[in-house]
Amino acid sequence: MGRMNAVWIWIRQHGGQLVSSLLAILVGMVLLRWWMGPQVQTEAVQRRDLLQTVVASGRVETPHRVNIGAQITGTVARVPVSEGQVVKAGDVLIELVSTELLSAQRQAQQAVVQAQNRLRQINELQGPVVQQTLRQAQASLDTAQASSQRNGTLFDQGFIGQAALDESRKALALADAQVLAAQQQVASTQAGGAEHSLAVGAVAEAQANAEMVSAKVRYAVIKAPVNGQLIGRSVEVGDVVQAGKVLMTLSPEGTMQLVVQIDEKNLRLIALEQQALASADAYPQKKFKAQVGYINPSINAQTGAVEIKLNVLEPQLTLKQDMTVSVDLAVARKSHVLALQVGRVNDINGASPWVWLLQVGHAVRRPVQLGLRGGAWVEVLEGLSEGDAVIALPSALSEGQRVRTQF
Repeated sequence: MGRMNAVWIWIRQHGGQLVSSLLAILVGMVLLRWWMGPQVQTEAVQRRDLLQTVVASGRVETPHRVNIGAQITGTVARVPVSEGQVVKAGDVLIELVSTELLSAQRQAQQAVVQAQNRLRQINELQGPVVQQTLRQAQASLDTAQASSQRNGTLFDQGFIGQAALDESRKALALADAQVLAAQQQVASTQAGGAEHSLAVGAVAEAQANAEMVSAKVRYAVIKAPVNGQLIGRSVEVGDVVQAGKVLMTLSPEGTMQLVVQIDEKNLRLIALEQQALASADAYPQKKFKAQVGYINPSINAQTGAVEIKLNVLEPQLTLKQDMTVSVDLAVARKSHVLALQVGRVNDINGASPWVWLLQVGHAVRRPVQLGLRGGAWVEVLEGLSEGDAVIALPSALSEGQRVRTQF
């Protein structure tokens, strides 16, 4: 109790002096902080690898699409596939009613058989018959010639009259005409002859007609020409379809492309075979590689954009036609260059960028020349050296102002 009383007595005697001392210390600290300047954060200029990218968005597209249509007019009997389905080459997509076509095909095939039978008849029956007829006519001609010669001798000797001689001559002329007719028949039935050629032509005509009808029958069954996915369908059972009308759209299996629009100000940075990382908006965590395969030579006058197509380098089962994708296109790369965070540079997009540099406790405005910009970092070409302390963008500083760093 005595000690407490002694303390209170001391405070009453020396309290004013103590308060004055504390105020003096506080004022001194404030003045020191004011003299040392505001507290700032700094960042050392360092060397690092930079990758400059151009970011764009676009859509998935196959290099081409296949429009499926009918080649004949007909009524749809069956559509065994649905939109979005994956099909193989040769799979049936659409069937048309083919009753009349099948009947016409049978008639055409029968006509071929009949024409072939006629040609076979000429080769196997008629040909041998006319050959035999020719031989018989030749024999009759030989007989008539011998008889005519003999009757001529007898007439000269006076054994027969003029009538008998005339009769033998008529028989000779008739036999000669029969040989000529038989020769013409033989020639006609042989290869190259008129009748044989007509029969051959009839077979060819019947076969051509049968092939045409068979083609129409095949056209009644519309099949997938290639592997792919159906991305469009505009036909139903019972529809009457016209030749040439698009009924389905097939996206072929194989290399896919990403079609993106790039601002024309970045066109100078784009080149064929540049690499990119892409992702579908539906699967943002699944990155895949792509490569620039086409740069449109023209620029869209309304949007100021140029179309770029990138080839997807490896099959991506998750990609679907017309999916939205994001692309990071690597347009430039540098290793071990002086770099600074973009946020530390004033007027970075202006003609004269600059930074606040910390030198011996003072803020110094330093112009810089910038190079490659990669993400949050930018290359420093001139104005700074490795290890220089650059002040993070402050609220307000003046040239030469004293500043202090955080500890």
